[in-house]
Formats: sequence, structure tokens, C-alpha cells
Amino acid sequence: MTIPLSRPPVDDEIKQAVLAAMDSRQWILGPQCKEFEKELARYIGVRHCVLSNSATAGLWLTLRALGVKTGDEVLVPSHTAFPTIEAICFADATPVFVDADAFYTMDAADAAAKVTPRTVGVIPVHLYGQPVDLPAARELASKFGLWMLEDCAQAHGAAWQGQKVGAFGRAAVFSFYPSKNLTVMGDGGAIVTDDEEIAARCRRLRDHGRLNKDVHSEVGFNLRFNDIQAAIGRVLLRRLDAMNDRRRELAARYGTGLAGLPLELPRERPGARHVYHLYVVRTPRRAELAAFLKERGIQTGVHYPVPTHRQPAVEHFAPSPLPATERLVDEILTLPISAGHTDAEIDAVATAVRAFFGA
Repeated sequence: MTIPLSRPPVDDEIKQAVLAAMDSRQWILGPQCKEFEKELARYIGVRHCVLSNSATAGLWLTLRALGVKTGDEVLVPSHTAFPTIEAICFADATPVFVDADAFYTMDAADAAAKVTPRTVGVIPVHLYGQPVDLPAARELASKFGLWMLEDCAQAHGAAWQGQKVGAFGRAAVFSFYPSKNLTVMGDGGAIVTDDEEIAARCRRLRDHGRLNKDVHSEVGFNLRFNDIQAAIGRVLLRRLDAMNDRRRELAARYGTGLAGLPLELPRERPGARHVYHLYVVRTPRRAELAAFLKERGIQTGVHYPVPTHRQPAVEHFAPSPLPATERLVDEILTLPISAGHTDAEIDAVATAVRAFFGA
């Protein structure tokens, strides 16, 4: 038996939606995209949604719409996927790397200590499906007059005090990569916002800066989305809450199966609804445990082994050390989880982990 890290859904309803979108002959920013934008905005609880071809593109578009310019500094957690940092760099801004808190998300106190007169904004990342400390992030933004752009690439349907993440900042960005809680069977992303001007500018920039078919008001790029993937997204958005409930059930099952081991398990931040995009445990014996599980057909991952502030591509920013981040990246290990996993698979992983520590 092989147990994959993630198992995206594929079924007849999804296939029929794809075929119907194909038959429509409207494949780029057509009716499926327009409906998906409306439905996703309504789900998050905001006025606008702008689809793009990736969350990375969505971050860049939003940073442009926010008016970020050369010399501006943006606070961002180091413990995130590198695309969060890429978007800041492509917007000609300077990433200021922030350490992690006890829940592996941005430490707001460390962020506050790094504010300078050049700081214009903050990008908190809701990591692994866990909401960042939103009251602290909002207080940080308010105190220093910063905009807040939420990176929700791993947190579709996560919530703080009952309100969906993505509705707390000036704007937010989501990813639809295949392993995400909400996928479209390929790359894709979305910007959500209540700000009409940000939404309008992102719409222009994703489509070559067009005002209409023939008039370009500024230099944009081709960062558009397509109707075939939007049709899939619409099907899976209707299932998202149920799929997240399933992830939470499996996380609880892990919690029971792994209890009592010398292994740090994920915790849910008080006031938050964690949606377990990833199930990340922590042990100094990570390499041994990963090898042991691989021998038994169980796929694992590390998200992420090299913190972004230690990536060669950003050496020229001369980032300062981040002790908490540098400790955790040597010990974290991702175990299999998705709405498509069975109870038996999760039990098999837990049994194998217990066997490792028993041995």
C-alpha cells in the first residue's frame, strides 16, 4: 500500500463540468470565471474576487495595485513558501523577514520591532491551514499605518472567530495548486478584496493593462485564468466546507493515534478554525522518521527545509538570523492528509509512526 501526501478529488461531477466548459467555446475569462469570482467573493465575505493564473501572480498584482515602489519595505514571515517573497521582489520592494511564533506563523512582536520609516505593509501568511494571530496582525498594521495583504494560499475556509480568512486585510490572495484545500486541477489563484480600486486595477493588470479590447492604460501582463479550471473550482467550492470538516476529522484521528509519543503535534490557535492543508509534526529525528515511513510506502514532505531568509536568491538583502524559524525548519515533517484520505490510511500512518518510536 502506498499512501500519498495528498489526494486531489477527481470524479464524474468534475469531469462533466470540464466537458461543459469545453463545449461552451468560451475559455478565457468567460462565464465560468465570472461566476466563480462571484461565488468565491460571497464565500469569503468580500465584494470582489479577481482570478489569476497563480497566487504568486495575485500577490504581485495586488502589490502593484497598492502602489508599492522601489525602496518600500514589506514585513513578511520567513517561514513560508518562497513565492510569497518572489512577489515582493518582483514588485521592486524589499522583503523584511520576520520570525515565527509558537504556531509557526508570523510573530507580530518581531514584526513590530522591524518597522522602519520605509515600511509600507505586512503580508501575514496563514500557514498549513492555521490562521495567523489576526488581532495582533491588525494591531500592527493599525499602529504603524501599514496595509495588510493576507496570504491565504494554504487556508481556504480557515476562520478567525467565525469570519473567513481573506476578509481581514486590504486584500488577500488564494492558490488553487492541486494539493490545496480548494483546487482547480492545475495552477491558479485569486485576489479577494472589498476595495473597488484594487480589484479594478488587478483586473486591468492581469489582462495587459487593458481598459477595453484595444486601449491599454498601463503596461500589464498576461496573468489570466480560464473557464475549464473555473468550472472545476465552482464544483469544489460547493464542497469546501465539507472537505475541510473531513480534514479536521482526520487531524483529530492523528491526534488520538499519535498521542503520547515524543512528537510535537499541530495545535489549533485559540479562536481559530484550522483547516489542515498540511499536517505538520515536529521531531529532532525527522530524517530517520521520514526514511522509516518511506520504506513502508508512506509519503512525507518538509514544508519548508530552507527558510526564505536563507535562500541564495535573497542573500543581497543581508537578512538577520531568525532563531525560532531556524530551529523549526530542522525538525518539521508533513504527514499525509487530504479530504480524499481514508480513516484506514491515517491509522496506518499513525501505526507506522508509533512503530518507529517503539523501535
